[in-house]
Amino acid sequence: MNKEENVEFLKSIDISFFAIDEAHCISEWGHDFRPEYRRLRPIIEAFKKKVPVIALTATATPKVQQDIQKNLNMQDVKVFKSSFNRPNLYYEVRPKTSNINRDIIRFVKSQEGKSGIIYCLSRKKVEELAETLQVNGVRALPYHAGLDSAVRVSNQDQFLMEDADIIVATIAFGMGIDKPDVRYVIHHDIPKSLEAYYQETGRSGRDGGEGNCIAFYSYDDIQKMEKFLKGKPVAEQEIGTQLLMETVAYSESSICRRKMLLNYFGEVYGKENCGSCDNCLNPKEKFEGKEYICLLIEAVLAVKQLFKPKHVINLLMGKSTATIKSCKHNTLEVFGKGADKDEKFWNAVIRQSLIERLLEKDIEDYGTLKVTKAGKEFLDTPRSVKMSKDHDYDNPAEGEGMPGIGQKTSATDKVLFALLKDLRKEIARKNNLPPFVIFQDPSLEDMAIQYPVTLEEMKQITGVGSGKAERFGRPFVELIARYVDDNEIERPMDMVVKSVVNKSGVKVYIIQNIDRKVSLEDIAFSKGIEFDELLTEIESIVAAGTKIDIRYYINQVVEVDKQEEIFDYFKTAESDSYEHALQELGEDDYTEEEIRLMRIRFMSEMGN
Repeated sequence: MNKEENVEFLKSIDISFFAIDEAHCISEWGHDFRPEYRRLRPIIEAFKKKVPVIALTATATPKVQQDIQKNLNMQDVKVFKSSFNRPNLYYEVRPKTSNINRDIIRFVKSQEGKSGIIYCLSRKKVEELAETLQVNGVRALPYHAGLDSAVRVSNQDQFLMEDADIIVATIAFGMGIDKPDVRYVIHHDIPKSLEAYYQETGRSGRDGGEGNCIAFYSYDDIQKMEKFLKGKPVAEQEIGTQLLMETVAYSESSICRRKMLLNYFGEVYGKENCGSCDNCLNPKEKFEGKEYICLLIEAVLAVKQLFKPKHVINLLMGKSTATIKSCKHNTLEVFGKGADKDEKFWNAVIRQSLIERLLEKDIEDYGTLKVTKAGKEFLDTPRSVKMSKDHDYDNPAEGEGMPGIGQKTSATDKVLFALLKDLRKEIARKNNLPPFVIFQDPSLEDMAIQYPVTLEEMKQITGVGSGKAERFGRPFVELIARYVDDNEIERPMDMVVKSVVNKSGVKVYIIQNIDRKVSLEDIAFSKGIEFDELLTEIESIVAAGTKIDIRYYINQVVEVDKQEEIFDYFKTAESDSYEHALQELGEDDYTEEEIRLMRIRFMSEMGN
């Protein structure tokens, strides 16, 4: 369209109407910004004859709507806007665990014969997951821009003609797909923006029938995306980070998901409970929030309504950051008045205030908090506002991470979990080891969900490989088998998920290169992963029971006395948390990397 010859050709014909589809691509704040869309207005204006113009989009926030009008010089125009609400869709966010493949397989098998789309952020993950689904008897096909075009067309056609039940795809799939009976959309990775999420979930239930939208969320994924943004221009980083934080807000909030989504698109949802999202079906206990909202509004006014949420939260928590000091905000009366609550809590208060329209984010200076007329009235005459704490997906409480749609109870068998912890303590005492070296808590929790009664089944449990199962597994499976018999428990039949044979290729490569004493930096570089990701891989190898020796590397980067100090700490530690270790040993003296390296050595030497 933008090529000179195309423009000249268009000038030679009589055009009566311009329609710009996917108009959100014009805005840098749109989830699919394309710079060439910015050049559409000059092309339209190059035509001597005045031609009507219509811009169309299904996913535009108020900021993006304004950008579209401004960029196309369509300020004095009629705007037609229908509701963003899709009442037939069910929204749920689940914690993303190391067993996400099993969680997805269990879900899709419960939806047998129904069509679904699973979105992943990377092409590699698309292919891995499609293959894993196939070996587990699910009719799934991959779709991404890197596939041969004939393969893409074939896979898409098979999905449309119902020769395949599931398409595992990147965002390359879906534009222009109008399959009305997609019954579920799963996000293996949380998307980069709420617009993208809304558009992708909107591909389910287009016929007005059932549409389940399940997203798996881990803040680790957000941090990876933030790292990726660091290579971008500053303006793009700023925008990308803001959009990501909106996604975090949606994922972690315990407010009605529908209400939050519609609020994001500038629409007020009147009902208190939509009845079709996980937060409304499993509401958290509420508490009175008016005093916190008043304090927040006071803080926003105290900084002259010129700052973004992070700054206001730092002010309330009494954090003397460089910006707080340079603005002399540490001298304000509200400084530190909310120090008894954490950042997650104050983020929840901000979101509740936005939903209640007591605060708003400035559309021009995106993200700056402003107090509305209603907010000022609220400060003069506070009314009751019920709030609930955000989800903590790193430390899920009872009831979070439901195994099925709308289920209200936690999947973990609490009695069995307690018995397993007692057994672990007893075995740890006999072996003179800290309990977490035997099995970590996530492994025990998984056992209390899956009820493994053979060593083969035990190997499928989170963080338990062949080594751990063989060394410590037998008394655990014997206890579980007795418990299952005594309580007549029906075990899940789909517990064992088959892995793709070559899936552990990275782990094998890491183990072989550590045996050759290759520098960890070189291993990370050769696999194209961050050093932090490599440590995570090594941690999972060791947690599963494989013995590896990285002393050759540790001796180069960690002083000997520090090694002894950290090793001794873990001998008596109550948990293997490196955050706790950092606090105990001192953040000024030790780094996260040193603690993690020594924890790997400790777990390998003592437990494997």
